Amino acid sequence: MSESRRKEKKASSPREYLDSLLVTVILALFGTTFILQAFKIPSSSMEDTLLIGDHLLVNKFAFAGEPGDAKGLLPYRPLRRRDIIVFKYPEPPHQHFVKRVIGLPGDRLKIVRRQVFINGQPIEEPYKTHRDPLVHPDFRDNFPPENSYMVHELPADWAAQLDQFRVRDELVLPPNRYFVMGDNRDRSSDSRYWGFVDRKNIVGRPLFIYWSFSSRANRHQRNGLSQQVAAWWETAVHFFSWTRWDRILHIVR
Repeated sequence: MSESRRKEKKASSPREYLDSLLVTVILALFGTTFILQAFKIPSSSMEDTLLIGDHLLVNKFAFAGEPGDAKGLLPYRPLRRRDIIVFKYPEPPHQHFVKRVIGLPGDRLKIVRRQVFINGQPIEEPYKTHRDPLVHPDFRDNFPPENSYMVHELPADWAAQLDQFRVRDELVLPPNRYFVMGDNRDRSSDSRYWGFVDRKNIVGRPLFIYWSFSSRANRHQRNGLSQQVAAWWETAVHFFSWTRWDRILHIVR
């Protein structure tokens, strides 16, 4: 190889590395923006389906389009009852929640002593759990609430919507709005307490658990720098003993 060729090759190597790094960064940003994103479960609201410390890979592509978009060429599909979804909470700071779709647009929904009725028919929910005694007539177990005092305990905008969309003892879901609930029904802040999920706020559908780490519940809610450093150290020390190996690559249903 001539001297000039060797110099050209040496000069081009850093540029090639930079180009490769740039392409990798662009692909990673594209993937996390439009296709896949990682989330972790910080609360017990979806137990026993999802546990505190489960880390999920979420498909942001599944519900990206409205029904009929791209004439079936892209793998979009409409939301279905019992789908688990990741969505943005309707009020600031718009943090991400994970719940299960129970009511679809146009449904008539009510809950009577923990039994969910859709369009007058009871639905089977093998995934749900109840850990507290039955409370009557708390709207946690009976919905929409009959007691006006309970309605006043709700956020004002949600109380107004309850009045607007209530027909006798049922709640009629408006277009592009979904009623979601946690599988751990007694410990879930969900549509019963704060309202519908707008279609535009739905991020995607969890695919599988890529890692699961068993630890104290408040570990996943630490925000300060010192608290985060302590959590990282805790993870490093207990990585092997606290990892739930049997949940890794577990499909979310």
